Amino acid sequence: MMAGNDRDIVYFDMDGVLVDFQSGIDRMTEEELERYDEDHRDDCPGIFSRMDPAPGAIEAAKKIAEKYDVYILSTAPWGNPSAWSDKLLWIKKHFGGSKDSIFFKRVILSHHKDLNIGAYLIDDNVGKGAADFKGKHIHFGSDGFPDWESVLDYLRV
Repeated sequence: MMAGNDRDIVYFDMDGVLVDFQSGIDRMTEEELERYDEDHRDDCPGIFSRMDPAPGAIEAAKKIAEKYDVYILSTAPWGNPSAWSDKLLWIKKHFGGSKDSIFFKRVILSHHKDLNIGAYLIDDNVGKGAADFKGKHIHFGSDGFPDWESVLDYLRV
């Protein structure tokens, strides 16, 4: 699916795709690790502000943006209100917050990714509607798309 600018739309998930989720967990305090068990680490306030970019993700996103109409399509934990703002702040920190940023006002937080229309969704997960996305689900980290190089090759950028 194309946007008004005649370029195909590519959506990027954040956690596990653009963002190294484990890097935030590695920065949790002992008290936080005790309070938030393995299944609820993402409920820790401020966790998303502590995360590093995934290796090669920033450069790959910028390359893809040269050819495609790009958006962030991510999910934020329902029980962690700070995650919603932390994700936006992370985007601004790593991609810039000005009108020149590839993701300026192009951020969608949803628990139903299949409701969005586009050509591609780059996501490491099949949940939250990713498996039912109407375009091509590029399952990042899978055998078919193990890294950014394979994604760039597939998208021919």
